[in-house]
Amino acid sequence: MCIAIVTTEHPEYPLIILNNRDEYLHRPTQEADWWPAPDDQVLGGYDLHRPAHGTWLGITRQGRIAVLTNYREENEDIIQGARSRGLIPNAWLKSDPEARESTEAFEKRMIEEDGVKGVGGFSLLYGFVQDVVKRSEKGLGIISNRTPDVHGVVHLASQPGETYALSNAAYGDRSWPKVVNGEKWTKEAIAQSSKLNETREQLVQRLLDVLSTDTMPKQKENEEWDMYMNQLRHTIFVPSIGRDDLEELKMPAHEIGDTVKQKAAHATDGVYGTQKNIIIMVDKQGKVYFLERTLYDRDAKPIEMGKGDRRFEYEIEGW
Repeated sequence: MCIAIVTTEHPEYPLIILNNRDEYLHRPTQEADWWPAPDDQVLGGYDLHRPAHGTWLGITRQGRIAVLTNYREENEDIIQGARSRGLIPNAWLKSDPEARESTEAFEKRMIEEDGVKGVGGFSLLYGFVQDVVKRSEKGLGIISNRTPDVHGVVHLASQPGETYALSNAAYGDRSWPKVVNGEKWTKEAIAQSSKLNETREQLVQRLLDVLSTDTMPKQKENEEWDMYMNQLRHTIFVPSIGRDDLEELKMPAHEIGDTVKQKAAHATDGVYGTQKNIIIMVDKQGKVYFLERTLYDRDAKPIEMGKGDRRFEYEIEGW
């Protein structure tokens, strides 16, 4: 039940993206870094569970950016194994920098050439950071496996003062409290930080506070797991929760509290929760700040706050 928030509200950072990766905590994930050749233009983490090594978020030296959120649809189990959804952002991020594929060409390749077929439900936010920071009409695009044709691509973040959130439903679904609250709290955090003329580090902490806001309802007695998972739409931050058939251990306390299970037989079972917080900020000069905060190690054990942080700073090529 991930969330991605994109905002153009800040006067010094015309593009800011916030992301929580929510996942089964035993699912192995590569920490954020520059990818190995021949894709060493890409910065981000990626999945180690499936051989496709797909990603959910990445940015390149040339300014390509992609963020993926999944959602479930009827009969998804039939097609879920066909292709990894992580290949969708990979297709944009791994595009040969020398070929300089445009967003329009990518849209055509993905939609008209079956690039989005055979995967589960998803929304992909993608584009060039230049088109946001330099105020191109293109902004960033959103495509999904529901996009009928290139004319159905949604565009956003082309103007200052915009904030949008995506989660695990089709883009535009306003029935999810975490989407509505994510937009509201991000706007408030940036407005307050700007008013106080805070440092970058102070702004980042405010944004991390947004990503760490836990409003998860407590699981009711005899509430089935699949039903309880529907409650994830209420909270931006997902505290660690687990299934009844696994070893019961007490996880670190959070204000609502719950008994959860720490050991799983499979990488896509057991304890589920927010695994990572990610913040990307791009300033007016094309300088990128990338922070990934990992909250649990690969044994699903909590990492001391800040000990799992990875920071990167670089300038977009050819700015």
